[in-house]
Amino acid sequence: MYFNDVRIGESFPILKKTEITRVQLVKYAGASGDFNPLHTVEEIGEESGTGVIAHGMLIMGFVAEGLTKWIPRKHITKFQVRFKKMTFPGESIHVTGKVLEKSEGNKIIGEVLASNADGEVKLAGIFEAILPD
Repeated sequence: MYFNDVRIGESFPILKKTEITRVQLVKYAGASGDFNPLHTVEEIGEESGTGVIAHGMLIMGFVAEGLTKWIPRKHITKFQVRFKKMTFPGESIHVTGKVLEKSEGNKIIGEVLASNADGEVKLAGIFEAILPD
């Protein structure tokens, strides 16, 4: 990917993740060290009033995966997100993004979103990258 080939408004290919499963949440808890029972224990989720919810950082990881499938990681200089809504087991996440600006120094700025299949935004963020000529 080269700076001159990128256009403002250009979108990267949508990354469609499969439905989030309870097993996936348990595996992610083990891999990340985040053993908060809100992510794995139904009774705790019910007591909190939300039910079991996915780890926010799992969703952020999905977004990073979608972004780095389009722009090599070595070119990304900033990646910042804000969590908008909780994600639940059974939801599938779609990662989208597009270029918002191009500027001096071969810098591009773009947005990224993680939404469920119904279009409900779970995470929104920005990225910056410096691309080669």
